[in-house]
Amino acid sequence: MEELLSDFVAETQEGLEALANIVVALEADPSDRERLDELFRFFHTVKGSSGFLNLPRFEKLSHAAEDVLSKVRAGESVPDAAIISAVLAIMDRIAELCAAIESGDTLDRKDDEVIIAALRECVAQSRGEDGASGGEGEGGTAVEREDAQARLPGAARTIRLPLMLIDQLMNGVSDMVLARNELSRKLRVTEPEPELEAAFERLSSCIADMRDTISKTRMQRVDRLFMAIPRMVRDLSRELGKKIELVLEGGDVEMDREMVEAVLDPLTHIVRNSIDHGIEMPAERRAAGKSEAGHLRVSAHQSGSQIVIEVADDGRGINTEAVVNKVIAAGIISQQEVAQLSEQAKVDLIFTPGLSTASQVTAISGRGVGMDIVRANIERIGGVIALTSEPGRGLTITMRVPLTLTIIPGLILNAGGINFAIPRSAVIEILHDNNPTVSVSRLGGGLTATIRSSRYSMIELEDVIGMPMLERQGPRSLMLVRSTGGNPYILSVASVENHEELVIRPAAPMVMAAGIYAGMTLPDNGQPMLLLDAGGIAQVAQLPLIVETADAFGSQGREDAVADGSYAGLRYIELSGEERVVRLSLVERVEDIPLSQFGVSAGRPYVTLGGRIVNSSQAVGESDCQPGTREVTCLRIRDDLHELCYPIRMVLDIEDVSAELDMSARHGLVAGLVLLNGRQVEVVDSMALLALAGEAEVRPDCGVRPTRCVIGDANDPWNREILAPLLRQAGFEVIWGGEEAHAERGDVLLLTADDGDPPETPADAPIVRLRRASQPGGPEDDSIYRYDQDALIGAIAALGNGTVAA
Repeated sequence: MEELLSDFVAETQEGLEALANIVVALEADPSDRERLDELFRFFHTVKGSSGFLNLPRFEKLSHAAEDVLSKVRAGESVPDAAIISAVLAIMDRIAELCAAIESGDTLDRKDDEVIIAALRECVAQSRGEDGASGGEGEGGTAVEREDAQARLPGAARTIRLPLMLIDQLMNGVSDMVLARNELSRKLRVTEPEPELEAAFERLSSCIADMRDTISKTRMQRVDRLFMAIPRMVRDLSRELGKKIELVLEGGDVEMDREMVEAVLDPLTHIVRNSIDHGIEMPAERRAAGKSEAGHLRVSAHQSGSQIVIEVADDGRGINTEAVVNKVIAAGIISQQEVAQLSEQAKVDLIFTPGLSTASQVTAISGRGVGMDIVRANIERIGGVIALTSEPGRGLTITMRVPLTLTIIPGLILNAGGINFAIPRSAVIEILHDNNPTVSVSRLGGGLTATIRSSRYSMIELEDVIGMPMLERQGPRSLMLVRSTGGNPYILSVASVENHEELVIRPAAPMVMAAGIYAGMTLPDNGQPMLLLDAGGIAQVAQLPLIVETADAFGSQGREDAVADGSYAGLRYIELSGEERVVRLSLVERVEDIPLSQFGVSAGRPYVTLGGRIVNSSQAVGESDCQPGTREVTCLRIRDDLHELCYPIRMVLDIEDVSAELDMSARHGLVAGLVLLNGRQVEVVDSMALLALAGEAEVRPDCGVRPTRCVIGDANDPWNREILAPLLRQAGFEVIWGGEEAHAERGDVLLLTADDGDPPETPADAPIVRLRRASQPGGPEDDSIYRYDQDALIGAIAALGNGTVAA
C-alpha cells in the first residue's frame, strides 16, 4: 500500500505540473473542448485513485472540481476568470496535500471546505444562482455516466527508479567509454589482426548504443522548466494590474534532469523580476509610446554542449543610475571607482549581494535577496549568466548551463602547447592554411579567411585564451565552426590531434565565467581537458561574423563585377547618430585609434598613424570615445592615391546592398537611401568620401539629363567600384569599351590617363578625360580632376546634350 501511495503522490504532482498551462490556456479560450476534457479527466482519475487508497480529502476536493467542470462541459457554466482561479486553488490545495504526505505534516481540514465553498460560489454566480444551493446534485451522476471516456488512453508502460541508480549507470558507462578509448589508442599502435578489429568494432557499437540509451534516461524536455511560467505570469499580472503577453520557445530542447531542477528557481526569480520591476504599468507604457501589453519571451536552445536560456522583456530595462547610487550608498564601491567602470560593468552591479533597487518591499520582490543568489546558483552548476540592458526598451538575461554529465563525439586540438576539446557537431570543415583554396588576410583590424571564394571572419585560439603563439612546426589547422548566431567563422589552432568520444562534466565556476568553455572532459588518457564553446569564443572575442561569397565582395580583375545587382556594404553608426552604409571595398580596415592621436590644424582635422599624418573626415573629442576607454572607432578609407580616417560610433554589420537606390537624395556625403532589414539607411557617396581624402571640396548636386557613358577600361578597379556607381546614381547609363554594343552618336566617352587607345566610337564622339592630380598639367590640359563631381557630371550633361566644351 505504501508503494501505491507513493506512486499516487508522484503521478498527481506530475499531472498538476502539466495542467497548470492547460488551465491558463482554457481561460484564454473557453471554447477549447480538448483542454477542458483533459482537465476533467485528471480530477476524475484523482477521485478514483483517492477513493481506492482511502484518501477522503483528495476525493472531496477532486470531486468538487470535477462537478464544476462537468457543468462547464454541459454548457451550464462558462470558465471565466473567477472559476479558473477557484479551480487553480483546488489544484494548489491538492499539491499541498501531496507535499504533506511526503513530509508527514498535517493540514487543517477547514481550509478544504473554504476552497470548495469558494469554487461553488463562483459557479453559482456565473449561473445567476444562490451560492449556498450548490451541491453534488446531478454533477456526480453525470460524472459516473462519463466514467468510460474519462479514463486516459493507454500510455507507455513506465517504471520509477531512484536517481542515484541512474547516476551509477551513467558513471559506469562513462568508465566503459574511457576504457574503450584507451583500448582503441593501443590498438592503433599495435596493428591488430582483422578479427580483433572486428570484435572491437562490435564492442564499440554496443557501448555506443548503451551510452545513448542511458543518456536519454537522464534527459528531460525544457517544457518541464516552462510548466509553471504561464500560471505565474497570469497570477502576478492580475495582482499587479499589468497586461503581459507571454511567448515560450524551445520547449522541445532536452537537458539533464538535475539541470532542470537547478535552473528552476533562478528562472522563476528572473521571470518574477521581469514582471514586477521590468514591465511597466499600462498607463506608463502608453505614455512611453508602447503597447499596453508588455511582451515577455522565455526561450531555450542548445549551443554545442550547453543549453542557453533567455528571458527577454520590453520593459524599462535596468536603471543603471539607481544601481550605482545604491552601491555607493552601501559603501561597496566609491564614486571614483564607479567613474572608471564601463556601462556593462555598471549594469553587472545588479549582482551585488543584498542590493535592491525596489522603492518598497512587496510580496514579490524588494528584499535584496535576488540576482546575487541567482548568479551563485547558476555558477554552482558550472553555468554563466549575462545581462543586456537597453534603458527604456527592455532587458535580456541569458543563462548558459552545461548538459552536466554526458558523452559526445569530440575533436582534440592543440593551441599554445595545451590540448583542448571541441564538440564535433560544432565543426563544419577542417583545412590547413597552406591549402591552395585558402587565403588569409586582414580586414577591420582582424583576420579573414577566404575558402573557395567564400570569406569568413577568423580568429586564432591563442589570442582568445591569452597564450603565446609557439614556433610553427607545420601548417596551422583552420576549423570552420558554427557560432550561436548561425554564421560560421574560422578558428585557427596549431593542430587537430584526434577525434574520440568525450565524457563531459561541469568545470569550476571561475573557468566557466571566462565565457569560452562549455565544461571539462576526460580523454582516453584520463587527463582533464577544457571543452571549448564555439559560440562563446565568438562572443568574447567580439568577432564580426562575416560570411560573403566572391560575388558579394568582388574579386580583382572581374569584368562582370559592374553588372552585379548588389554589393557588400559596411553598415555603421555615425558619431552624430545616423545609420549609414558604405561600400566594403573602400574600407581597408576598421580599428580603434587613441584619442590622443587626433588633432586639428588650420581648421583641418587630422590623425597621426604610424608616423604619418592622415586626413580625418571630422574632428573628435572625449564624448566620441567608446564607453570606458579613450579610443575612437575609425574606418580607414583608401583609394590608389589617397587615404582617409573616418571616425564613427560603431560598426553594425556587413550587408548585401542593392546597387539601385530606393531614393536618390545627394547631399554632402549621402547619395540616397536603400532599404536594409526593413529600414531606410543612408548610402554614403563613394566619390564624395574619396574627395575628402583628396582634399577636394564636396559641393551640391547639379541638374543632369540622362545620357549614356562609355568607360574605356572595365578592368580598372577604380572605374568599377567608384566611377560606374557614381554615374548610375546620377541617372546615367554605363557601358564598357570592348563590349559588343559599341558607342553610338550622343554617347560620352570617359578616359583616364592610364587608358590606352579609345574603343571604337563615332568620329565626333565627345570625350571627357579624367586626371588623378587635383591641378591641371598646363594651360592646354582640358581634363577634369576625377574627384570633382560637379565638373564631371556637368561636363557629361553638357556633352550629352550636344554642347561642345570651349
